[in-house]
Amino acid sequence: MFCLGVLLSTPGVAQNPFGRTSQPQFVPVDQAFALDFQQRDHHLTVSWQIRPGYYLYRQQIVLESPFIEGGAVSLPPGEPHEDEFFGKVDVYRQSLTLSVPLRDIPADATLRVSYQGCAEMGLCYPPETRELPLSATTTNVPPPTQATARPPHSSATAVQPVPSVEPATLPFSPLWALLIGIGVAFTPCVLPMYPLISGLILGQRQRLSAARTLLLTLLYVQGMALTYTLLGLIVAAAGLRFQAALQHPYVLIGLSVMFAALALSMFGVYTLQLPSALQTRLTLWSNRQQGGSAVGVFAMGALAGLICSPCTTAPLSALLLYIAQSGNLLAGGGTLYLYALGMGLPLVGVTLFGNRLLPKRGPWMGHIKEGFGFVILALPVFLLGRVLGEHWEWRLWGLLGVAFFGWAFSLSLRSQTGGMRIVQVLLLLGALLAARPLQDWVFGATMPETSARLSFTPVGSLSELTHALERSDGRITMLDLYADWCVACKEFEKYTFSDATVQVSLSTLQRLQADVTRNNDTQRVLLQHLQVLGLPSILFFDADGREIPGSRVTGLMDAQTFAAHIRQLPH
Repeated sequence: MFCLGVLLSTPGVAQNPFGRTSQPQFVPVDQAFALDFQQRDHHLTVSWQIRPGYYLYRQQIVLESPFIEGGAVSLPPGEPHEDEFFGKVDVYRQSLTLSVPLRDIPADATLRVSYQGCAEMGLCYPPETRELPLSATTTNVPPPTQATARPPHSSATAVQPVPSVEPATLPFSPLWALLIGIGVAFTPCVLPMYPLISGLILGQRQRLSAARTLLLTLLYVQGMALTYTLLGLIVAAAGLRFQAALQHPYVLIGLSVMFAALALSMFGVYTLQLPSALQTRLTLWSNRQQGGSAVGVFAMGALAGLICSPCTTAPLSALLLYIAQSGNLLAGGGTLYLYALGMGLPLVGVTLFGNRLLPKRGPWMGHIKEGFGFVILALPVFLLGRVLGEHWEWRLWGLLGVAFFGWAFSLSLRSQTGGMRIVQVLLLLGALLAARPLQDWVFGATMPETSARLSFTPVGSLSELTHALERSDGRITMLDLYADWCVACKEFEKYTFSDATVQVSLSTLQRLQADVTRNNDTQRVLLQHLQVLGLPSILFFDADGREIPGSRVTGLMDAQTFAAHIRQLPH
């Protein structure tokens, strides 16, 4: 439990010999997020009063108990919040109230509540866990053999505040699926089939009215969209169930390899499609439906959604893997629906206005298919960025950009269209810009952030810290308390510790760092002993191993202020 001592009330801070008044005054976690609960029979209300200037991460709120009715608690939508390092997340401000339905409860039952939040001024609190006692609602009720709520959440491997039950926010807008669907419609495996599909939809009847034709076509498209939407929901539900596993680095690498394999099929390296026997059977079922009738056309569309051609298998598989990795039900179904709608829009035009709307066939259709290969390759870059870090992610984006612009430039050389020289110049400029992250890597120089990285000696426990302080050789010791879930810690590392003036000021100090990401018992003992309010926290010890009064830094501090703070330390 993190009922930590109030740092601001200690004499060392109250009598600050450095005279600093600009550092924010933070409050303990129980004051920042005041937790309260009330039970009435089978209904439990859990609420937080959130202090102004503080916020709770929606995706870090977890309620666990085998006595929760339905096994899960629905969280209300949060307020969008942009973190530089963690991206878009949902947060709660001011207050939050949750209604928890309960089943029959025996004596001595509890409900575990986990949550985590930060301060706007640059302080992140460690993950908090509270055990709430529940009042018995009936007697002699044996406890369930298996909890229906999700398993306990651990932040041991957390790199950002991402849960294992709440759906993740998709990094790309689902509206992109609509554009992808339209683009897939113009690939060589799909576009030539539209006149045939149009004839099957209308059947052998007499000429139909425009309204009837539009209705039948829309029914076909909606039938196809229904199949895709169900696929999206099923895959997203499976991804939600295994969300924690899908965030593991090995799984992210495996998904990236699968995305790359799907992209290769778009480049024509090999053909990827359903087994011919299954595809033939689905086609026969579709052809048995009666064209011209609403029910028959809708069934044809639903079956058509299961028939994947070589041009549609890879994009569809990539979308399904992408949705599974997010575990977002709403975005999963919506993404596949928009994808099917995009594929169906050209079909609506062909059915209403005839083949005169279709562009002439040619090599350009194959180029569209290849272009989608680059779109699919963007997904492994995004996933690998979580594993390899920011620098390698930029290098991968650079490689992908150079490959795309080089491919587009080679195609432009075959064109005799006027004004193509301007396009070629723009493509070359794009390739040069994309190559920027690769230049330092290729020519042996390191990125500016890498060259400015400050080195620390790691300490993992209170005993290791004590041993390191005893071997300071008469130097002042700086202890940096860091965690992967602390966005302000990452800002401190990127903007403050990388500053040349700060590094010169720290060059004579013994620099220690305690990574408390796991928030395990050993790390909690260390934080409690040091009376740490939250992270980042930076402590300074004299040559005798005693903390220098008033020298502690809590929360984010810019490089200039931090360098001045170090210069005022008693040497």
